[in-house]
Amino acid sequence: MNDYSVIGKRMPRVDSRAKVTGEAKYTADLKFPRMLVGKVLRSPLPHARILHIDTTRARRLPGVKAVVTGEDTTGEKWGVFRYTRDQQFLPTDKVRYLGEEVAAVAAVDEDTALEALELIKVDYEELPAVFDPLEAMAPDAPRIHEDFPQNINIHVAIHVGDVEEGFAKSYYVREDTFRAPEESYFQGEPYAVVARFDLEGNLEIWMPNAGPHMKAKPLSNALKIPLHKVHVRKITIGGAFGGRSEISPADFICALLAQKTRRPVKIVYSREENTIATRQGHAMITTIKTGVDRQGRVIARDVTCFMDGGAYSSTGPIATSVPFLCMEQAYRMENVRYNGYRIYTNKPVRGMIRVHGRAFACGVDTQLDMIAEQLGIDPVEIRLRNAREAGDYTNTRSYVTSCAMKETIRRAAERAGWKEKWGKLPPYRGIGIGCNSVQTGFPMGIRGGSQAFIKFNEDGGATVISGVVDNGQGNDNMLVQIAAEELGLRPEDIQLVTADTEVTPLDPGAYSQVSTFIGGQAVKLAAQDARRKLLEIASEALEAHVDDLVARDRMIFVKGSPQKAIPIKKVVRMGLARGKSVSGEGAYWPKVDPKREWVTNPFGQMCEAFSFGTTIAEVEVDPETGKVKVLQVVAAQDVGFALNPLVLEGQFQGAVAMGGQGGMLTEYHFWDQGRVMNPTQLEYKLPLAPDMPPIETIIVESHDPNGPYGAKEAGMSIAMSAAQAYSAAVSNAIGVYMKEFPITPDKILQALRSKREDKE
Repeated sequence: MNDYSVIGKRMPRVDSRAKVTGEAKYTADLKFPRMLVGKVLRSPLPHARILHIDTTRARRLPGVKAVVTGEDTTGEKWGVFRYTRDQQFLPTDKVRYLGEEVAAVAAVDEDTALEALELIKVDYEELPAVFDPLEAMAPDAPRIHEDFPQNINIHVAIHVGDVEEGFAKSYYVREDTFRAPEESYFQGEPYAVVARFDLEGNLEIWMPNAGPHMKAKPLSNALKIPLHKVHVRKITIGGAFGGRSEISPADFICALLAQKTRRPVKIVYSREENTIATRQGHAMITTIKTGVDRQGRVIARDVTCFMDGGAYSSTGPIATSVPFLCMEQAYRMENVRYNGYRIYTNKPVRGMIRVHGRAFACGVDTQLDMIAEQLGIDPVEIRLRNAREAGDYTNTRSYVTSCAMKETIRRAAERAGWKEKWGKLPPYRGIGIGCNSVQTGFPMGIRGGSQAFIKFNEDGGATVISGVVDNGQGNDNMLVQIAAEELGLRPEDIQLVTADTEVTPLDPGAYSQVSTFIGGQAVKLAAQDARRKLLEIASEALEAHVDDLVARDRMIFVKGSPQKAIPIKKVVRMGLARGKSVSGEGAYWPKVDPKREWVTNPFGQMCEAFSFGTTIAEVEVDPETGKVKVLQVVAAQDVGFALNPLVLEGQFQGAVAMGGQGGMLTEYHFWDQGRVMNPTQLEYKLPLAPDMPPIETIIVESHDPNGPYGAKEAGMSIAMSAAQAYSAAVSNAIGVYMKEFPITPDKILQALRSKREDKE
């Protein structure tokens, strides 16, 4: 048992009070003198050439201070990678989806800004549009980007072993296709940006983000100003889930308006804009062919996935790869082939999302259940036979240092009463299991590591300076706990300065699941550096060797002689009196293969750790209405080490809400010629607190050898495995394997009708 004083303890998050009292400030709350209101003019067409934009009348309107179009930009295009730079933040050639940004205004108030938008005249030449990814690949389909034949934006091809030989050797082979439409993040905070320039040409900007340094660089490129003059400021952020991973056109437009007016500008998106003009999760069509031996062990698997990417590349190579990687990390496979296609369509842009593809993850596990039934194997047992273990290499050659996948399966099954319930529940009651994995980071080049600084203040408190972002998942609290533990302080003694590009060092951001593993590691190393200096000063006063000293509870003790002690506050002041300020620096870069690349070389060590999760859901289906009632959910995840169990339990519950309750039962978009017909929370049904079932959480600790205190990612694996478990439970309840998600009442009733007709 580790003798920690802060780490591993249940404690309220350091930001809890500010959020529940309303003191926390989000971007939309910011107010500055002379601040202008920014509004964006959007395309009314899904695909059209821009012939001319006349802003004359808008510019003449009293109260309008600036009007910008693509002609006011440098023409710089955005893409996460050099080979995916295809999006102008204000296009000059044509629009590619309904709602794309065409022009923007800054005015003294909202009414004036909205009136100005109506005065802007845009002449379009409407072009043929395509909204279905399979239709977009047809030879005669409209070309959305001229340089991409068949509108194939990204093709990720991974082939390991001899798949055809594997199928030939298999005892049983089956092939199935699974489908799921787009889904939205619906963060609690709608997108908002505030920007201003000072007299020296420095840009200050506030916006929701998963990594301030990942916003600053593209803003520097697009505005053609030095990177050191772009200051992305710290602000409270109301959720990300993958949807704040990259720069938004709103960031650039707001900054451009502020640059033109030399006044602060604020843009606040409506809920409709937040849906169509930020990012969405990909729609998917996934065909999976799997061959197994007599014991149900996977010998060969062939997966083809078509992803609707919308109009631009966004995080395309990553988004196309991660669903496959999550599968290969969770399950062993001798031979595997993957062809992932991200297709351009005339719909809003798609990006990363926490669940990483319902049609993919649920397809793999649903098919595993089908195979288990055919072979007479229990669904829990077939997963245990295929589960990843520590010491394995994944198919794409990542070494797995820690893995408690089987333990999560066994403990979840025991807690859920699987043996007592499987095959023994009454009609229209079902139970299902899902398993998944997620990587803790991935290669990001020079931006893949994190650096941190710590300085002691003369009152004995310490300030932590880190680039880590907290989008609501508790990263600020994680940094405080680590620093307090290493420095021998209490959490209330730690002051945080985070996520500000002017004062905090480089960090990869929170969207790649690395905040604890890399950012926390950097803070830990910085704290150890500061502690060493602290102990060196104390060793003289206590007449003891540095190695015999311990910092704890605001004191420095001599081991074995607790009466010999000195307050940390006094040691800090002693150092200052001698001209020795106490500070520390730490940096951590993950040990990954720098040659690994998403498309050209998807092989090599991806990250240093993987998390593994299992969810079991029990449901009841009303055969008359198709309505699903979730009776119980058990969620277990291998988190390495639980730095704060209270925070992890909240992450597990949120993951079940997003991946299972919402992602599998209610959340989807429907469309009419490129127009999303349910862009707000009135029609897009997010689960509310009263909708949630009882959730039992199980924290499994594998103590990863590379993570800080053994910790690694926590929460993502539950989101994906919850989707799988919900799907499996409903299928079990109605006796029909569902292949289209989410599983809404109409689909359930249709499945039951088809089942009855098949029996007749």
